[in-house]
Amino acid sequence: MALRTLVTRKTLRTLPLGFRGLQTFSLPDLPYDYGALEPAISGDIMQIHHQKHHQAYITNYNKALEQLDGAIAKGDASTVVKLQSAIKFNGGGHVNHSIFWKNLAPIREGGGEPPKGSLGWAIDNHFGSIDALIQKMNAEGAALQGSGWVDPLVTKGPSLVPLLGIDVWEHAYYLQYKNVRPDYLKNIWKVINWKYASEVFEKECP
Repeated sequence: MALRTLVTRKTLRTLPLGFRGLQTFSLPDLPYDYGALEPAISGDIMQIHHQKHHQAYITNYNKALEQLDGAIAKGDASTVVKLQSAIKFNGGGHVNHSIFWKNLAPIREGGGEPPKGSLGWAIDNHFGSIDALIQKMNAEGAALQGSGWVDPLVTKGPSLVPLLGIDVWEHAYYLQYKNVRPDYLKNIWKVINWKYASEVFEKECP
């Protein structure tokens, strides 16, 4: 996935050989209560998704980084190479989820309100309309085989800047929507935080 590849490459470039004082990562707090996104996303799903699934990515990411530190210190190139997939998968999962929580907001706090300003104009310019973007993402999300993310990215020079991503792994919706992923995709737009996406867009693409 583009975002995971980007994050992994950036992370690996910043790790000096034989690095000490190993940095570890922790579960970020949500900016709202677990039940604040109901009825679009149930509180039970949000709690399990955050406390169990996101935490698992962080735990495994920290473990892989610790093992990488040890392998580099020992000059064990074979183990360094083997650890790349675990770092990519779990590090990417941590970053994606950290962004995903910010991509959502309770309706009473502006969730679902369509973007305005420069982001709204960019969406109209590139996709035709906000409805067209939603239809495109819903179609791609529903058609995605297996698990993954739906995440259009904005390109600025050589960098990819994520503005909006929707988690379509089953743990994100199955408890509430069962196997009807299209219903989940339809309802999640009611709590999409376009304000956050707009802030990132204006910062990165002035």
